[in-house]
Amino acid sequence: MRELIEAAKAVLFDFDGPICHLFRQRPSSSIADRLRKAVLERHSDAEGTAGWLPDTGDPLEILRAAFEQPALVRSGVARDIERALTEEEVEAAPGAFPTAYADALIRTLVATGRELAVTTNNSQQAVERYLESRTTHELFTGRIHGRSSEGELRLKPDPDCLLRALESTKTPAQDALMIGDAPRDLEAARAAGVAFLGYARNERKEEELRGAGAEHVVDSLRDVLLIVDPRAHV
Repeated sequence: MRELIEAAKAVLFDFDGPICHLFRQRPSSSIADRLRKAVLERHSDAEGTAGWLPDTGDPLEILRAAFEQPALVRSGVARDIERALTEEEVEAAPGAFPTAYADALIRTLVATGRELAVTTNNSQQAVERYLESRTTHELFTGRIHGRSSEGELRLKPDPDCLLRALESTKTPAQDALMIGDAPRDLEAARAAGVAFLGYARNERKEEELRGAGAEHVVDSLRDVLLIVDPRAHV
């Protein structure tokens, strides 16, 4: 793991997990319920609306499912869901709970000459609002790559946001490292040819990452920080 981190010229962070816990004060299951309700209230006559709603507490899975239904894309339901989720994420961002050592790691990576980017399935607006609250937004200027609010929806494990990050940081894939907390992050990194480091805040997350084939997993970013700067006072 030390070699993996020391060799990285650019570090690509997933957002919800490695940088913060976005829905700490606004449970994602409640957001998923509100999205379902809003869709049924506003689009009860849309073809196929009632049949697609998945039984999940993950709002992103509802969004993904919506864009897999051509009727919902044509009717505008899918895009309405994306906009509603963006509003929820932006409102949640100021109250998001910072991941331990994330801010210190971000600043230390920049101080040691690394390029940084965010590669996330969340909205760019939410990421920007959170980073502004931590005064680290300038360290990611022009390199926040979230889901698009226009056109095709391309969520991880699609490598689209990682490929955009490699372009914005002007970094070859072999010189980049992604830090993510889900199997879809690992799959996207593999597809982009980028090395991967898993962050697992609990045993379930670690089991999921290990089960997906992650070779390197940490339960605290402190371990990463101390590799980047052994003199860090943590």
